[in-house]
Amino acid sequence: MSAVEERSEIELVVNVRDGHLVQGQNLVTNNVSVVEGETAIISCRVKNNDDSVIQLLNPNRQTIYFRDVRPLKDSRFQLVNFSDNELLVSLSNVSLSDEGRYVCQLYTDPPQEAYADITVLVPPGNPILESREEIVSEGNETEITCTAMGSKPASTIKWMKGDQPLQGEATVEELYDRMFTVTSRLRLTVSKEDDGVAVICIIDHPAVKDFQAQKYLEVQYKPEVQIVVEFPEGLTREGENLELTCKAKGKPQPHQINWLKVDDDFPSHAVITGSDLFIENLNKSYNGTYRCVASNLVGEAYDDYILYVYDSRADGAPQKIDHAVIGGIVAVVVFAMLCLLIVLGRYFARHKGTYFTHEAKGADDAADADTAIINAEGGHNNSDDKKEYYI
Repeated sequence: MSAVEERSEIELVVNVRDGHLVQGQNLVTNNVSVVEGETAIISCRVKNNDDSVIQLLNPNRQTIYFRDVRPLKDSRFQLVNFSDNELLVSLSNVSLSDEGRYVCQLYTDPPQEAYADITVLVPPGNPILESREEIVSEGNETEITCTAMGSKPASTIKWMKGDQPLQGEATVEELYDRMFTVTSRLRLTVSKEDDGVAVICIIDHPAVKDFQAQKYLEVQYKPEVQIVVEFPEGLTREGENLELTCKAKGKPQPHQINWLKVDDDFPSHAVITGSDLFIENLNKSYNGTYRCVASNLVGEAYDDYILYVYDSRADGAPQKIDHAVIGGIVAVVVFAMLCLLIVLGRYFARHKGTYFTHEAKGADDAADADTAIINAEGGHNNSDDKKEYYI
């Protein structure tokens, strides 16, 4: 049994569970949905049968089976099971002409009838996916159509862009024998992020599963530009060289890359090789903004590099402070100050005392001031009599 036939039987079981009791106390049947070209099972079941005869009629009221005998010469009808309580018939290679109301008939008094409606499902053809333009520029709108042709009933079309569901606009055209063609139009504005993203048309129909078609968007976008400093790694100093590379990416790839200096003339000895800019022996007159411009069919973009030339002695990184050295210096200074304090202390201690001299000897015994002065002056002249005591 093919996978299609298995799906048909599973669907039949569901219909059996949803079966209904029609007029007549003892006769039961069920509706059947079957995919075109597959096999339908028609069941006539009798509860508490009293040996009454069961027969199956087609929509034209022609007898297909009378008990276990097939009067109809259509060999696609085959007896699956016959008993007093059931008549089970298969119809293979179902076509649209087989659709209609089949009659289970029980010969009682009066006769009882139950009706089984066979619905033939026709799956759509392969979905046809078309786009208004194959290549779209970023920021523009594009339109994609998906068509599901010749299905019964009409298909439902859903859209996805990557993992994102989108809403399309559907039109339904009725053909013949209740056949339908459905067309859905999807309009969307694209960005550069959409380049290479899949747009998926999903067909929803009871006759098929996982029926879809997809198209990958091709989006053109203007370049993305970035200037990279190849040399030097740190500050740009006088006398050194400068090397810049312009990296540009776009779709299509940029066909032209230009270097220029904003609001000024380019250094006379600057060398441009493709996307690279080389300036040797820098000096401060080269300061300014250098621009790389890249362009393609979509547009152009640029990136700027601001050059500032430092003195040749300039250091781009602050010097690290050695705390151990500073601590050592502070310790030496404190030690020197302590030594100085000790020396000064000892010095002042050694020269501390009282002086007694005989320079004014005789002044105490003088009768008046003049005599005291004369006696004192005489003391100055006699240096041998001068004595000093240090305690």
